[in-house]
Amino acid sequence: MDEEYDVIVLGTGLKECILSGLLSVDGLKVLHMDRNDYYGGESTSLNLIQLWKKFRGSDKPPAHLGSSRDYNVDMIPKFIMANGALVRVLIHTDVTKYLYFKAVDGSFVYNKGKVHKVPATDMEALKSPLMGIFEKRRARKFFIYVQDYNENDPKTHEGMDLTRVSTRELIAKYGLDDNTVDFIGHALALHRDDRYLNEPALETVKKNEALRRVTRTFPRRVSLHLSSLWIRRASSGICSVECCGETAKCKKVVCDPSYLSNKVRKVGKVARAICIMSHPIPNTNDSHSVQVILPQKQLGRKSDMYLFCSSYSHNVAPKGKFIAFVSTEAESDQPEIELKPGLDLLGPVDEIFYDVYDRYEPCNEPSLDNCFISTSYDATTHFESTVIDVLNMYSMITGKVLDLNVDLSAASAAEE
Repeated sequence: MDEEYDVIVLGTGLKECILSGLLSVDGLKVLHMDRNDYYGGESTSLNLIQLWKKFRGSDKPPAHLGSSRDYNVDMIPKFIMANGALVRVLIHTDVTKYLYFKAVDGSFVYNKGKVHKVPATDMEALKSPLMGIFEKRRARKFFIYVQDYNENDPKTHEGMDLTRVSTRELIAKYGLDDNTVDFIGHALALHRDDRYLNEPALETVKKNEALRRVTRTFPRRVSLHLSSLWIRRASSGICSVECCGETAKCKKVVCDPSYLSNKVRKVGKVARAICIMSHPIPNTNDSHSVQVILPQKQLGRKSDMYLFCSSYSHNVAPKGKFIAFVSTEAESDQPEIELKPGLDLLGPVDEIFYDVYDRYEPCNEPSLDNCFISTSYDATTHFESTVIDVLNMYSMITGKVLDLNVDLSAASAAEE
């Protein structure tokens, strides 16, 4: 290990693994290390005994829950959007040949106290109980506009410059009501709060056009495990990482917030509940894998709440068992009370674990210290915000924008 690298990546969370792969594909000499005796960092997966020990302080879970090794509970589970940025990144790094994807059964939205399937096409919008007959006609026109919109073809813009027209103004053109706006903005475009309404509409239109289907995988990359690490920076701008009496030098360090606590600041916290159940989430068509988004306005909150569920069909639990997560940006110090709207949708649960963790973002200047730090994971049930952070870090590290213009259809055919 006593040699020099272009980049040393510390931590094996998903963000660090993706960056390690991207930088390696670029031809950089990368050393990837972790001080923990397990992979995944904050997004690691636990068996039942590990889960029990983490939250209950005991290594003896009840026998009726089944074998510990049949559980594979991700601490920060998220879905991959089938046409999202992460799929393009995985294709770029050529790791898709080592991964298997399984389609998620459905995506749902909470509206007026009930759970409804998210309309993903104009025909589904017509059949959806979310809207009345006249609202469906207006929504259909909006979906057709989004479907036909081409940023490079002014004929599809209908006289609107979406880089200047706000989302609120675009919605007003189609006369959509607040409930329709809720599921379009939060369940389709995946905005986490209502700030997007006052921002240029282009991003929302792009998201609604892209986010049609959801797939799921839990990619893991091999890394070097080391028990303790020390990071130093010489006046020459060369960084060094010391471990077990050896020193590795590098031009740049990439890591999660836990490695450089003096260079990050707390920006919030996430409250979550992890539930083991013996049934799917009610009112989701018996889906074995599903996300449910509860828009902030429906709950009278400042941010959305999210439900994530997977099951034995995804090899994360014994046959007949389901793993559900309820998460949100914490707005109080009482997760049991704050998460209740989401928990009430689950039905009976066999076991429940509560957790609150802090979210951090970097406050250093990478151009001065050559340290590139990821942000903590948010409460969402998808990888879109995660990938945005990765792509921003990649640009800062390399000075270039990653080209993600790949033909997904061609890539899929090549894999087959």
